[in-house]
Amino acid sequence: MEHTETVDPLEEMVDEAEAAPLVRQNPRTLTVWRSQGKGPRYVKLGRKVLRDFVRAQTIDPESRS
Repeated sequence: MEHTETVDPLEEMVDEAEAAPLVRQNPRTLTVWRSQGKGPRYVKLGRKVLRDFVRAQTIDPESRS
């Protein structure tokens, strides 16, 4: 039987401070690159996006049948 491990993509993400050494740059450089449309791909989770995500994952026990 083969063991397969589920990887949570959120656990694989790094923040700017962790990403900077990986690309041998200063964290501020990554900020500037993003504003210029350069650099590595990134995920932006602003307040609204995160709030909407949390709401979508919220389960109301009373509404479950």
